[in-house]
Amino acid sequence: MSIPRFTNPTRRSFLGGAAFGIGALAGFDLSEPAHAATGRVTDTVRLTWGLSGLNLIAKERGEFEKLLARDGIKVEWLGPFPNHAPTLQAVTGGSADFSFGGSTTPALAAIIAGSPLVFTQFVVYEPRTTAIIARDDSGINKVEDLVGKSVAVNRSGLGEFLLVAALEKHKVDRSKMTFVYLNPPDAAPALASGKVDAWSMWSPGVDIARLEYKAHDIFLEGRDLEFQIDYTSYLTTRKFATDNPALVRAVNDAFRAEGKWISANSKDAEYIAQKAGKYSDQVRDQFIALNRQYRYFAANDENFLAELQRAADWLVARKVLPEPIKVTDHLAQL
Repeated sequence: MSIPRFTNPTRRSFLGGAAFGIGALAGFDLSEPAHAATGRVTDTVRLTWGLSGLNLIAKERGEFEKLLARDGIKVEWLGPFPNHAPTLQAVTGGSADFSFGGSTTPALAAIIAGSPLVFTQFVVYEPRTTAIIARDDSGINKVEDLVGKSVAVNRSGLGEFLLVAALEKHKVDRSKMTFVYLNPPDAAPALASGKVDAWSMWSPGVDIARLEYKAHDIFLEGRDLEFQIDYTSYLTTRKFATDNPALVRAVNDAFRAEGKWISANSKDAEYIAQKAGKYSDQVRDQFIALNRQYRYFAANDENFLAELQRAADWLVARKVLPEPIKVTDHLAQL
């Protein structure tokens, strides 16, 4: 069976896709107030969410909205979205105000494509469990076995960069195998049916797939990658950040408070995530054992930005990103 191929996104196609985002896709103390509600032109913030991650837990738990309500800010949740790129499209197109806290790589790709986005803050969570997996009956047990095979990845995202890094580490020429660009909802059944031979994916999708499709890791980010090139990030438009600096600061603070709660209450957080994600108790218990911890970095953190610039340069050199980008030109001024 032939494998679908896709062209690189242009500025026109990315911005044109913004309308698709919503329509087509059904440590701070919590007692501390957010910043004073000045410097804003709206009292409502439209936030995107997916079926995993911090935004899902913030939406389901409800404390996030209560914290922002102290400043008279109302939250509207839009989603669910399958990954970061469609939330960036929704923000660019005006359907949402913030992306949902996802990969920096598609965010950088969107900015290069012409989207007027700026980073508002960054998150690092540990441990990281993104992996390249193959079914147990595939005969693929190491990265070198991918020669002549196909791997599903999300374009300019965490899945693609991890595959690029794995091939480079094991000295496998990427021309010897096939990249298949699919979003997670399409990649999972493609792996299950054998339309692709492997899948590069993050949690919880990769963890669910290991169990449901009897798959195993052939490259694990936290174990096999010596450096971090992709981070979690929140973005809004430059205009929204300029018009609403106090609101953006308040949203940043609320997300930090949520991250602090999750880090201290990982078991409760994983039960909340499981209810929405509808995965097995076995997967949930694996996540509880990970005890993930969240660390936040402000948009003006010079040390963090130096690491992100290094990551961007690495991605450009390997053609995951199409052209160079200066990260400090795309930060919210708060």
